[in-house]
Amino acid sequence: MTAPKPRIGIIGTGAIGGFYGVMLARAGYDVHFLLRSEYDAVVQNGLQINSAVHGSLHLDSVQAYCNVSDMPECDWVLVGAKSTSNFEMAPLIEGVAASNAKVVVLQNGLGVEDGLRNVLPDTLHLLGGLCFICVHRSALGVVEHQALGGVNLGYHSGPADSQEQQGLIEEGVAMFREAGVDSNAAANLNQARWQKLVWNMPYNGLSVLLRAGTAPLMANPDSRALVRSIMLEACGAAAACGHALPEGLVDRMMSSTDHMPDYLPSMYHDQAQGRPMELEAIYAAPLTAAAAAGFAMPKTEALYQALRFISARSVG
Repeated sequence: MTAPKPRIGIIGTGAIGGFYGVMLARAGYDVHFLLRSEYDAVVQNGLQINSAVHGSLHLDSVQAYCNVSDMPECDWVLVGAKSTSNFEMAPLIEGVAASNAKVVVLQNGLGVEDGLRNVLPDTLHLLGGLCFICVHRSALGVVEHQALGGVNLGYHSGPADSQEQQGLIEEGVAMFREAGVDSNAAANLNQARWQKLVWNMPYNGLSVLLRAGTAPLMANPDSRALVRSIMLEACGAAAACGHALPEGLVDRMMSSTDHMPDYLPSMYHDQAQGRPMELEAIYAAPLTAAAAAGFAMPKTEALYQALRFISARSVG
């Protein structure tokens, strides 16, 4: 007799949580979605994924909740909410997590697991999930998936020893792969987060500052040079912090972006729709770490300062 598939809870059913939750549910996993503003629309219409990779996907019978107290205990908890709301996440995670549950933080930036670790029970396993995907929400319960889709997993902290940690990572990787999602283990979570920042730092901020997606940013020689210089600063900062990144990474990232469809990163959508931008995780934390290691990031810092101005003006 085969073991039952684990029960999965999605905290934050936006573009990220919606996409991966639908993929896992379609693969036969018992997936439960926590929603807020989208609850009524999803209960009535289900979840729709318009994917350039997988076609049109619709999850009709969504196990949707607007209160975490109504959700069953889950073996895996995927946190799809933005890092700007992490201070609200701990009671929600704790409310849905079974004893010894695996909590995967599907967020951008550096140190996003650290704050959660301080307020979660020691019995919970905390993992980082690095999403390589072009996705955004176009309407309540509707997700547009333009390209890619992989998730790499790394163990952050919890009660497991090193051998058990590897086993849990492999379990999570296998779960995503069964759902048709490319997934691999991240041997060093901090290094993997720095590597993802090499892409996120230039494109997220410049999309807001210059009101442009990846294609025009790469087509213009001035913005292309700025993208490259910020990428090189991120690589230098990573190395200064003890996480040297692969040779040729910047060239490979720029080449792959050249071949992507024009994409407006998540920070663009957050700013355009009046939501807080993830400035702390994507800029402030890496800049602080780099400064502590004695490495200057002048162009990245200038971008961060410009984004703080835009953020403050929007609030005002």
